[in-house]
Amino acid sequence: MQLRRTSAALALGLSAALTTTLAGPAAAATSEDLGLSTPREDSYYPAYGDPGVDTLHYGLDLDWNRGKRLLRGVADIRLRATGTADHVQLDLNRTMTVTAVSVDGVPALFSHPGRHLVIDSPVVADQRYDVRVTYRGTPRPVPAPTTRGDFSDVGMRVARDGQLWTMQEPFGALTWYPVNDQPSDKALYDITVSAPRDWVGVSNGTLVSRTRTERRTTTSWQLQHPTASYLTTLAVGPYAHRRDTGPHGLPLHFWLPRGEVARYMKGLQHVGADLRWLEARLGRYPFESAGAVVVPAESAMETQTLVTFGSRSWGDALSGRETMVHELAHQWYGDTVTPSDWRDLWMNEGMAMYLEAQWASQKTSMRWRDWISYFKWSNTYDRREQGGPGAYDRGDFATSCVYTCTALMYDKLRLKLGDETFWRVVRRWPQQHPDSSSNRQQFVSFVEDQTGRELSGFFRDWLNSRTWPPA
Repeated sequence: MQLRRTSAALALGLSAALTTTLAGPAAAATSEDLGLSTPREDSYYPAYGDPGVDTLHYGLDLDWNRGKRLLRGVADIRLRATGTADHVQLDLNRTMTVTAVSVDGVPALFSHPGRHLVIDSPVVADQRYDVRVTYRGTPRPVPAPTTRGDFSDVGMRVARDGQLWTMQEPFGALTWYPVNDQPSDKALYDITVSAPRDWVGVSNGTLVSRTRTERRTTTSWQLQHPTASYLTTLAVGPYAHRRDTGPHGLPLHFWLPRGEVARYMKGLQHVGADLRWLEARLGRYPFESAGAVVVPAESAMETQTLVTFGSRSWGDALSGRETMVHELAHQWYGDTVTPSDWRDLWMNEGMAMYLEAQWASQKTSMRWRDWISYFKWSNTYDRREQGGPGAYDRGDFATSCVYTCTALMYDKLRLKLGDETFWRVVRRWPQQHPDSSSNRQQFVSFVEDQTGRELSGFFRDWLNSRTWPPA
């Protein structure tokens, strides 16, 4: 997710210097094993996600009735119990009405208090189960724990004309499917969407099939890499599809509002070149495709393989391109390597912000020293209001210090280590930890191992301090 920089903040800164049926359990490694995770209870938002559940694969079969504003869904969830328990708990918003649940083909009793779907079926530690949930309802977002101005809620929403779209960080996938909604639990996804005939349902990953009948258009999508729930996306609307090719033959896909294709392609035509720029610093792009879907929103989101881009935050071609660079950088920092706890959002946003600034200083009128001045201003003032980027106030999710204070930390680290060592570490982290969820200690230990330097104090001060940390 990109930080929206107001002109006032910039001025102050500058003046201050993703349906496959998977059966098992299996004795040998199978494709579903790619979804094995070590789920944890989130230290910031513990009401979301259950560490007793490790989801391996979601098969979602969705039908959107535009006239009735009704989403019907069947979710086939392959999961592993991490402990022995008398129930299974998933997250699902109260606006979704559950009509049936089964476990391994046997109907199960369930309750749906608030945002939790509790399935009364005993499970045994490390055993795998097939859970099917049939549900329907009108999606509505849930409040977001943030003071940002460009969003105040997260999850699926219905536009006035019946379009569907979602942005759902840190939690919000629960607004349209039953899910273990915490980033430490990654899973594989197959998503099928039935939409009105002249519209199309768009999701992450590879478009496996697209069929049209007299009344409906049905698309099927598959994510080939495990994905955190907040990085899934779904949009249903009047989309035009444009294709391009990126580095080493990478398929690029753009789903754009009909009638506005030319406007968006002015910026998106450069995605291939900008991916090459990022690959020079971060190594080979980690996924099967890249691209964007444009939705009627004010922000942008680094949803895996397909950036969800808010039309109201596009601006001109150059600013749209800059935002895409930020979200594409997340495919390495945030998507292939994802923080296992929301306390460590800085692991996503700080590097994406740093790379955005590096790119913009080469491609726009804002010079590198201007970016550093902006970052310094933010360190001085935003820390006091929001807390350090690794200890931000829980009601200030994804506010400016997580981006800018961490970006300045990275530049101080670059100066401390030297350019060659710094960029080697930056490149190796996502290349050596693909499809994973990691925490702060793992990252710091990795940097120390790679450099032979003791850096725990450096990271502690920069991440936790509410005041300007020692240089």
